[in-house]
Amino acid sequence: MVEGPRGEHGCYVVSSGTNRPWRVKMRAPVLLSIQALSKLLVGGLIADVIAVIGSIDVVMGDVDR
Repeated sequence: MVEGPRGEHGCYVVSSGTNRPWRVKMRAPVLLSIQALSKLLVGGLIADVIAVIGSIDVVMGDVDR
């Protein structure tokens, strides 16, 4: 795990015994923020969705990984 400005990055590397990895997976910290949205928006208004997404600093390009 590596700490970044938006949270903790998860890295998963599996070696094949050579100088190149067999499998590499990266987990962006934005994924956890998106998962928390459902709990953050309970009881709020639709207009609050924009403010909540802006306050947790979501980068939508990282979400689709």
